[in-house]
Amino acid sequence: MATLTKRGFRCVAPDRRGYGRSEAPRTGYDLDTMVDDLSMIMDELDLRDAVLVAHSMGAFEATHYLATRGANRIARLVLVAPTTPSSVKTEDNPEGWPKEAIEAQHELIARDFPRWIGENEEPFFTPDTSQETRRWIKNMMMSASIPVALATAAATSTADVRSDLAKITCPTLIVHGDKDASAPLAMTGARTARLIPNSKLIVYHNAPHAIILTHQKSFLNDLLAFIES
Repeated sequence: MATLTKRGFRCVAPDRRGYGRSEAPRTGYDLDTMVDDLSMIMDELDLRDAVLVAHSMGAFEATHYLATRGANRIARLVLVAPTTPSSVKTEDNPEGWPKEAIEAQHELIARDFPRWIGENEEPFFTPDTSQETRRWIKNMMMSASIPVALATAAATSTADVRSDLAKITCPTLIVHGDKDASAPLAMTGARTARLIPNSKLIVYHNAPHAIILTHQKSFLNDLLAFIES
């Protein structure tokens, strides 16, 4: 945001409900309600010709919002290491994760959230990512309550935005790492790119899920080039 602000862009970074400085109500962690939250922010600030940037699970909210509510407010879409389009393996979605594997992850989060974070730390970053950066991200993750973490994970793991992606008409940039263990490229970013018309996929070699942090310079260069093209 500091780099973009210096270039003259206005940056708005909302905290999803239950995270950061936002309130943590007991309900409302389904995809439609989270999209309602985003829509309320966009309407309240009357944002237009916006570039909507979403990372990881945020891609579900961004694409569903764009397809159902915000096409007139969004000029460009950027998805970074998206987990879209659909997580659960079914007959018509053979590329997804087995339901049992997803449930096992949720059970581990419920039983020992810090352990789950620790077990996923190494592939989330690169070997040269500083301990300070790792600690910063892990502390942010653990600041969320377990009920909120589980509710958010459940909502995004069962979401299916394949039909939404086909409705997106604005220029779209997808940036993904080929070493992303959290959202394997072939299952997520590559499929998402094929389903969105007028989209461009950029793959970073040896990049993990935390691509915005680990490959920040490359990402900012590609983002600015896309915005200003």
